[in-house]
Amino acid sequence: MSKTYELSHQLILEGYSDASFQSDEDDAKSQSGFVFKLNGDVIAWKSSKQDTTADSTTEAEYIAALKAAKEAVWMKNSIQELGVVPSIAEPVVIFCDNNGAIAQAKEPRSHHRSKHILRCYHLLREMVGRGDIRMDRVTSAENMADPLTKPVSQIAHAQHLGKMGLRNMSDWL
Repeated sequence: MSKTYELSHQLILEGYSDASFQSDEDDAKSQSGFVFKLNGDVIAWKSSKQDTTADSTTEAEYIAALKAAKEAVWMKNSIQELGVVPSIAEPVVIFCDNNGAIAQAKEPRSHHRSKHILRCYHLLREMVGRGDIRMDRVTSAENMADPLTKPVSQIAHAQHLGKMGLRNMSDWL
């Protein structure tokens, strides 16, 4: 008697997005950051200044989430083209710590407070509507992209590094 095992691999891609509102005092531009994990391991991260000046924290977070969503769709398509797995059927979850940005992404109607957001940023709504992306809430303390956008305490920094699987060089020696 023998037992047959079927090897099945499922790749789970998830992202964390964050922004700091008008962190550059010279030009009032915000900082965006994202971190991506594939099956629990960090595979990509980025921190960059936003191209436009956001009028609110929600707008800055929404723009950051769009940058993360574009990266997520590119990664998902690249993984699918490799043919390693049949497909990544589930939407890529982008975790964000701003309720307003999540609402903007999920609800296609215009909000009176956000009517100034440029239409080009509403691509995020389309990605959510198509099922490519799902926006979920995460607390700021759990948002791995947080240290990519603003200074955090030494303890918080160490916790985020641990979640990302990064260690100090002295730990290797």
